[in-house]
Amino acid sequence: MKTLTKTSIRLIQLIVCNYPFASSNLTGVMNLKSIRSKALLYLPFVVLLLQACGLGKANLDGELTGVPDREGWFQTVPYGMIVVPSGTFHMGQADQDVPASQINLNKQITIGGFYMDETEITNNEYRQFTNEMLIDSVEVIGFEYIMTELYPDTTVWMNDFTHHMGDPMMEYYYAHPAFDDYPVVGVDWFAARYFCEWRTKRLNRWRVENGLWYMPNFRLPSEAEWEYASRGGRDMSKYPWGNPYLRNSKGCVLANLKPGRGNYYDDGFMYTAPAGSYFSNDYGLYDMSGNVSEWCEDAYYAAANPVVWDLNPTFNEDAEARKIIRGGSWKDIAYYLETGTRTYEYQDTAKSYVGFRCVMTYLGRSSGQEF
Repeated sequence: MKTLTKTSIRLIQLIVCNYPFASSNLTGVMNLKSIRSKALLYLPFVVLLLQACGLGKANLDGELTGVPDREGWFQTVPYGMIVVPSGTFHMGQADQDVPASQINLNKQITIGGFYMDETEITNNEYRQFTNEMLIDSVEVIGFEYIMTELYPDTTVWMNDFTHHMGDPMMEYYYAHPAFDDYPVVGVDWFAARYFCEWRTKRLNRWRVENGLWYMPNFRLPSEAEWEYASRGGRDMSKYPWGNPYLRNSKGCVLANLKPGRGNYYDDGFMYTAPAGSYFSNDYGLYDMSGNVSEWCEDAYYAAANPVVWDLNPTFNEDAEARKIIRGGSWKDIAYYLETGTRTYEYQDTAKSYVGFRCVMTYLGRSSGQEF
């Protein structure tokens, strides 16, 4: 597009706005016909000058214009969460299907943008939830329900393993401040979802009281969202950090798992590790493989992959008691840490190796560039 000179602007003003000072400086330079032909070269600017002359204001009475004076919307990133931008990836196994299960064949799908907790929910974060439940909700849902259904089941450290001295973990893991920053365990699928509901109400109550629009709900991630986030933008990667090894060039283990037979300590921790102890993936998410497995929203179905849609897929089935868990844990071998490995746990079962993290849907089109 041509650059407007001072003379060109006056030409258009002469033709469009009939400014008297424009013609006075152009007398003897060109006739009216040449002036008009010259002005046509700058038609893209005519509309702007029309508005400047006060000639571009339309009468919108009776027209469909939308509701005026809406507040507008900018979705802030919730505290402790990371942006996961929209994208397309190949969901499914990224290496050999060792047990020949054929339950996670590759399929290209698209995922909408969302926010995800940087780490798994920790003991101290979950304690905030249970403490508020005991203060505010005893009369509504009852003390027994809170303690039996929502409070972490610390006996899992004894019950999950035969002939195992789990007494110290049972006594101290959730209650002692030494473990405040460790991922919460002993929480079943129902309790994890209840936590998401509480977190949503808590945030939105504050926002409404301060004259702000409410945010979307916190929730458990779908299985597809979890796998997409775990790869951190590395399509077909075997692990969140890439391929194909569990150790870096210095021999350091890159996640909390069971590196070998009877060997739980080679990664630096016998049981769980403090949240965020290992390197994050390329999205900035920690412990997407290892430490504790994580609840997903989906029900487990071996043939879900070909059944679900290829845009934001999820498989919901209330009659199915098995729910997806992903990521592997401190007690698992490397196969369960792979981004494409599917497994499940029963929804009403709490384990010493299963935790969770929350996600929130991003409202609007997101390429990740606006954050």
